[in-house]
Amino acid sequence: MKNIKVLGTGCANCQNTLKLIDEVARAKGAAVQLEKIENLQQIMRYGVMSTPGVVIDGKVVHAGGVPTLGKVESWF
Repeated sequence: MKNIKVLGTGCANCQNTLKLIDEVARAKGAAVQLEKIENLQQIMRYGVMSTPGVVIDGKVVHAGGVPTLGKVESWF
């Protein structure tokens, strides 16, 4: 199971990123634990300066803007 965190304060891009990851994970049948982090101090701990950010199993894999469908699919 992948532990995925979407970092962002709740903007539309952050919500779209969360939705996209959830949809791709379901389509691929991947077991994921999806979490939304909105606390700025927690976001800064990952060194993400531009949101949305995506962290998979403790590693930042994306920051700034909604990731492409192809990029999200590559995570699975």
